[in-house]
Amino acid sequence: MNKIIVFFFSISVFSACAPDKPKNAEEFPTPEQQKTALKEAITNPTKGLGAVKNVTLHHPIEQDRVTRGLAIYEMKCSACHKLTDQRIVGPGWQGVTKKRAPEWIMNMITNTDVMLEKDPEAQKLLELCLMRMPNQNMAIGDARDVLEFMRKNDGEK
Repeated sequence: MNKIIVFFFSISVFSACAPDKPKNAEEFPTPEQQKTALKEAITNPTKGLGAVKNVTLHHPIEQDRVTRGLAIYEMKCSACHKLTDQRIVGPGWQGVTKKRAPEWIMNMITNTDVMLEKDPEAQKLLELCLMRMPNQNMAIGDARDVLEFMRKNDGEK
């Protein structure tokens, strides 16, 4: 019975998609862009490993992105992450935008497997939590929405 529940939960997690996801050219980087991003990430590890190189934060926070980010959080993230500092399966999200660069957060969301294999900070989280974050197959636009929701959760306006 537990295997059936795990199977259906896995299917629902992997098949879930975010509502109103924005489309942009950055969502699907070319292999050349991926190679360039990897080289840059090695020279600047605080940004993580992945296609996200620079994030421009807007003030005030874009509320439509926060709304989409909340929907994505509820659908894909809330089972493992609390909005407080409490750790469940993964670390709590309170204060994460104060500790990590926006690029690192987005790369962790969109390039989970490589981050856990090669990024020192992601590896420390893995040692702490003892559970690999699953790859949710999120587009860069979705990751930006989640980032904006995290910023709002951390009290930014």
